Amino acid sequence: MGVLKKVSLFLIIASVGMLAVASYRYAKRSGLFFDYPEAQYLTEEEAAVRPVYSGLNKPEQAVYTALYRGMTDVQDKIPLPADMDGDVYSRVYQIVEKQEPEFFYLDSIYYTADRVREAEIVYRDLSGIDDRKAALESAVERACSGMPSGGDYDKVYYINEYLAKICSYTTGRDSDGYESTAYGCLVEGLANCEGYAKAFRLLASRAGVESAVVIGITSKGENHAWAQVKVGGEWYNTDPTWDDSDDGENEVRMMYFLCDDKDFSRTHTVDESLFKPFRCTSNKDNYFVRNGLYIDENTDPREILSRELSGGSMAVDLKFASQELYDGFKSRFIDGEEIFEVARDTGRFTASSLSLTLVESEEELCLTIKF
Repeated sequence: MGVLKKVSLFLIIASVGMLAVASYRYAKRSGLFFDYPEAQYLTEEEAAVRPVYSGLNKPEQAVYTALYRGMTDVQDKIPLPADMDGDVYSRVYQIVEKQEPEFFYLDSIYYTADRVREAEIVYRDLSGIDDRKAALESAVERACSGMPSGGDYDKVYYINEYLAKICSYTTGRDSDGYESTAYGCLVEGLANCEGYAKAFRLLASRAGVESAVVIGITSKGENHAWAQVKVGGEWYNTDPTWDDSDDGENEVRMMYFLCDDKDFSRTHTVDESLFKPFRCTSNKDNYFVRNGLYIDENTDPREILSRELSGGSMAVDLKFASQELYDGFKSRFIDGEEIFEVARDTGRFTASSLSLTLVESEEELCLTIKF
């Protein structure tokens, strides 16, 4: 009987010990003994040009900051200041990847789980990373050396034009994999839409202008990326990829420069899964509006044409407020040939020498008349 008691007591002690070991291992594996770092946040200066970050809640901002600091130092593992739901972590990670164009060295894949306490970061081949970082910084400094000292409009106009001049669009088939990054756009001169958008954001941030990279689809259902930028206190949509004509002459189109949501939604549909984009309700700094090339119900197209041609222009870009106005203009001035009458009235052209080329962008309600 005494032997049975000793055996039973031994088995109980052994079972408790095994349970304790298992509980410890589970607690360690699940992170109960994890030493969380103190939550930190971006400085006011850093946050000032990161409007998407500013729209996050405090826990998300703390994770964003941890990722930002760790990725800057190229850390493989980044402890987070709190246990975070995997879906929320994935969203914050993707926001960082899209809104921080300096991190061109991030790989296209990332790890997540049901709960995330330590971020495991995947980088591209890091051999020569310091040289690439230096090359990007030199490219940014080169771009910013010509940055005008005027207001926001002058700066973003310069950036839009600069990217069209130094970069060409690529699908990536002929590149080394950096086409979706600011490095590809600014250093290699080859980028897809995401590379253009990130380069735009990088230069805008250096100029002290708020901006964001936005993703979505085109009217043809294709994945696309563009930017939003704050000019004169108002938010606008802008697409530096589509404003690059890539015609070999560095010609810059302005159809997608500083557009409101109503105008932009004809060709772009935004994806709101990462963050809610900023509402763009103003068109006062739209290129066509600002330069008196926008035709609405209160505008006389003849006055615009006469002004531009009398001023020496050989090409006139126009944007229309509606399909009805677009069609009406073509019927009156092109099909009805009133455009030739306006041109001859300026005294610059004779009947025998006058000819024109019409470049239509009907989906955007824009057209260019070249004399």
